[in-house]
Amino acid sequence: MKVLIADDEKLARLRLKSLLNELAEDVQIVAEAENGRVALQKWQETGADIMLLDIRMPDMDGLDVARELAKTQSPPAIIFTTAYDEHALQAFDANAVDYLLKPIRKDRLLNAIQKAKVFSRAKWDGLVQWLPERPVRSHLCVQVQTRLHLIPVKDIVFFQADQKYVIVRTPQKAYLLDDPLKALEDEFGGLFIRIHRNALVSLLHIEDLEKQPDGQLQVKCQGIDEKLVVSRRLAAKVRTCFKEFKRNKTPLR
Repeated sequence: MKVLIADDEKLARLRLKSLLNELAEDVQIVAEAENGRVALQKWQETGADIMLLDIRMPDMDGLDVARELAKTQSPPAIIFTTAYDEHALQAFDANAVDYLLKPIRKDRLLNAIQKAKVFSRAKWDGLVQWLPERPVRSHLCVQVQTRLHLIPVKDIVFFQADQKYVIVRTPQKAYLLDDPLKALEDEFGGLFIRIHRNALVSLLHIEDLEKQPDGQLQVKCQGIDEKLVVSRRLAAKVRTCFKEFKRNKTPLR
């Protein structure tokens, strides 16, 4: 069984490596990661069967890593290495996802590894239903060729639906995301405003609203030459929200 250790504390990773080397002859440590983004990338590279995953990590925490893994066809078994809350831990146990409370005991680690060996896709589906409701993300995870890339939400200028994908546009680059536009609107509704049935624009990045000779309203964004069309149905709402945002200088809810 190939194991990946993800923890932002070097000493915690060293302890897990030491315990695993003592406990299990059929376990191979194939990679380490200091944050969630690296954990996902290392898992893609190694195809680890088991991930020892710290819940609280910078950039992307363990629960967000679990959510991203749940989207894949053959996710690894997950063993969380920090306690979250009692309800969540009961749910993890009920779905054969173990957790280890630090400092980690040898007998608990051995038991968790044994449970992870019989983990299944069906158990993953059960886990997803019990994951605590996530707060609004500070970063989005996208795949660029064979690598995963984290985009700070504050850097995103707009989302635009394009067939079955959504284009994520920053001042520097465009990425593809498979999250539905409606789900992004629900999650980031205080920061992004819908200007068209196929587009959400960040209020932080709107430079101006420009009215064309034919009466059509367009959005000019900071750092981007491309201008986005505002649907006539939403024009009044967009003007109102933009004016209120500029006056208050805070995202709307």
